[in-house]
Amino acid sequence: MRTARSATAVLSVLTALLSPTAAHAATEHHAAPGDSVTLPVRDALAALPVRTESRAGYERTKFKHWTDADRDGCNTRAEVLKAEAVAAPLQGPNCALTGGRWYSPYDDRYLDSASQLDIDHLVPLAEAWDSGASQWTAKERELYANDLDDARDLIAVSAASNRSKADKDPSEWLPPYVGYRCQYDTDWIADKTRWGLSIDPVERDALTQQLADCPDQPITVTLAR
Repeated sequence: MRTARSATAVLSVLTALLSPTAAHAATEHHAAPGDSVTLPVRDALAALPVRTESRAGYERTKFKHWTDADRDGCNTRAEVLKAEAVAAPLQGPNCALTGGRWYSPYDDRYLDSASQLDIDHLVPLAEAWDSGASQWTAKERELYANDLDDARDLIAVSAASNRSKADKDPSEWLPPYVGYRCQYDTDWIADKTRWGLSIDPVERDALTQQLADCPDQPITVTLAR
């Protein structure tokens, strides 16, 4: 289901390649939720608004997460685990998962138990709050915290790597596995673009420096808001 939604999004977004100026104009003034943009990742970074961050008023409970939006008995955590398993787990009553195998790209590890994994919000909830989500409605924050419509936004990783990351941005933390860092930065920018989040100056500078050693690959983003 998740794969099908992602494929549908990609097929619907064969739009013209946007310049940084055009991309910024689209995301700031013209594009609406459900619209899509495609542009090189460095242009996408340049299009993100740069603002000072504030964590005033943040509480994790302000992001209702691990809901069961489609009421199939499996919450968001279980949906991600099922979608990202490299060997499918068995699903029992109440969506209890046993067996299975997963790959954690943050630290280049294979794991054989769902209990060893966390579902990471690629852009952490606290970082999203700092970057604009403090102004959202409770429903928008719930949708962000349970976003299954873009496979980049939620990712199954080892609990150890996720807890090492905590709520840090790419100026403070990068995946221990060096081979995944370009993908991590690219997906971070895609996620912030999708949700209309800002970056702070230190974050922008770190991403700019890190992307200098990465392919300037195009990203396609379906805007969530």
